[in-house]
Amino acid sequence: MPKTKILIVDDEEAIREVVATLLEALGYECASVSNGIRAQEYLGKHPVDLVLSDMVMPEMDGLSLVDWLRKAHPDIPVIMVTAMHDLSTALEAIRRGAYDYILKPFEKDQLYLSVRRALEHRGLVLENRNYQRNLEKLVEERTAQLQGALEQLERSYDDTLEALGGALDLKDAETEGHCKRVTAFTIAIAKAMNVEPEMLPQIARAAFLHDIGKMAIPDLILRKPGPLTPEERDIMRTHCEIGYNMVTRIPFLREAAEIVLSHQEFFDGTGYPRGLRAEQIPLGARIFAVADALDAMISDRPYRKALSISYAQEEIQRCSGTQFDPNVVEVFVKMQSSLWTELRENIGTPYRLSQLKAV
Repeated sequence: MPKTKILIVDDEEAIREVVATLLEALGYECASVSNGIRAQEYLGKHPVDLVLSDMVMPEMDGLSLVDWLRKAHPDIPVIMVTAMHDLSTALEAIRRGAYDYILKPFEKDQLYLSVRRALEHRGLVLENRNYQRNLEKLVEERTAQLQGALEQLERSYDDTLEALGGALDLKDAETEGHCKRVTAFTIAIAKAMNVEPEMLPQIARAAFLHDIGKMAIPDLILRKPGPLTPEERDIMRTHCEIGYNMVTRIPFLREAAEIVLSHQEFFDGTGYPRGLRAEQIPLGARIFAVADALDAMISDRPYRKALSISYAQEEIQRCSGTQFDPNVVEVFVKMQSSLWTELRENIGTPYRLSQLKAV
């Protein structure tokens, strides 16, 4: 282990030699220079653990040296050693950053005590700094580990959504394309409305899983080519509540469940299953309603070809205040028509958190 090194700064050679002899007897390694300028030069080339400095010296005095040390080498404690019996001078030295102040002539025990305390103080400061650095490094490592765990958790959430979507695809072959498109449209409108970013994942998940309740609807009704009877229509309408009951059991989808339940509500209260109206309907569901209607109109159906985007825009605007939230419609009609074509052609996986963050 290297010896503790002390720099002695004094314009009197005899003083430098006496102090060095006393301290070297205790095992310290000492170097000495005649003034502040020489001290600066020495410290530019050699590391030290402590500086003992006289107050009055030619070229650069002790106070000026203390000022420089506090900026250039703030970790090195300074003990002022002087014959000036002036309390105000001692206080000024302490105020500028000196650790201690010893008056000449001094007792060797007084010198030893002051040196030991200054070095102990420096040791504590460095130890605390190393502790802080280690703590920061540990926090960074733990943060990286936590981030990795969160990303893995997000991927597992997305995989769960894909599994649920895959199960619905087996039930209804038309669902996959529709669910992805309507999710992309919903998120585009939500962003245009400046919806809080933390709400986007639950809105996307609800849009993607809005028809998940249809898994419980009999195939004879779900795939019936013609119009449904009143009884069959009532059964079909239960898919909202069935979907809600399915989704609400999955912890990370609970916030999306309310939108799944409400996605068939109309702004004027004539929708189902609860007949909610206006602000009673979750915002995500009101946004979804416009996106869903858009996709339904601009997509091919067994009974008709896809309608134009301009027609869909006019129809949605016509139903503003009845089926749709006027505020959502107002934002929707101002959006570029080309956006919907672009989203259909580059749909990706809009329900995945990674894609939500990337856009």
